[in-house]
Amino acid sequence: MKTIILAAGRGERMQPLTDTTPKPLLKAGKKRLIEYTIDALVQAGLRDIVINHAHLGEQFPATLGDGKRYGATIQYSNEDEGRLETAGGIINALPLLGDAPFLVVNGDIWTDYPFVQLANKTLNEAQRCHLVLVANPEHHPQGDFSLSSGLLSDHGTEKYTYSGVGIYHPSLFAHLPAAPMPLKPILMKAIDAQQASGEIYHGQWSDIGTVERLATLSEQLSY
Repeated sequence: MKTIILAAGRGERMQPLTDTTPKPLLKAGKKRLIEYTIDALVQAGLRDIVINHAHLGEQFPATLGDGKRYGATIQYSNEDEGRLETAGGIINALPLLGDAPFLVVNGDIWTDYPFVQLANKTLNEAQRCHLVLVANPEHHPQGDFSLSSGLLSDHGTEKYTYSGVGIYHPSLFAHLPAAPMPLKPILMKAIDAQQASGEIYHGQWSDIGTVERLATLSEQLSY
């Protein structure tokens, strides 16, 4: 299974750090955020990685290279400064991702989620995506989706937060242009058609969206 790490965001809430360094390349502890994800993917046997980039995008190949030092193969999907948003970025990278379901991981998260659980997971004909949900963090108390009998819903009373980790079938994006496009409306169509499954992960997960959260994670990882 191929993986795309979404790394094209501007990271405006983390300025001035992101004025000179893309958010996924910021260091937390001894490594860059994206390096924790790459290492975890490789450990799970997921070595075929695509990274999309836009803001200061030239820094990604300059820093990470072709992935050999990590035991991976890394390709890059360049969006320049197009700001294609999440779905647009995935669609733009589809030629590199192929025709089989692929893993998507946000480039600005840190988690100890065992990616090996998804490495061999398949989506049946009734599934367009499978999302990993987590408990709602303080900055997102309302959550995103509920889960009932393994299927995602937008209507349940107990909602969880989308972790930024999920498996997607390319058909979810069929006939859509590589233009600025958010992901949630596409997910909602799959949810309404009962084609979106999910799971809840109770381990460690952090969305590194502010300088303060980056500092907290750096302190956590220094022990």
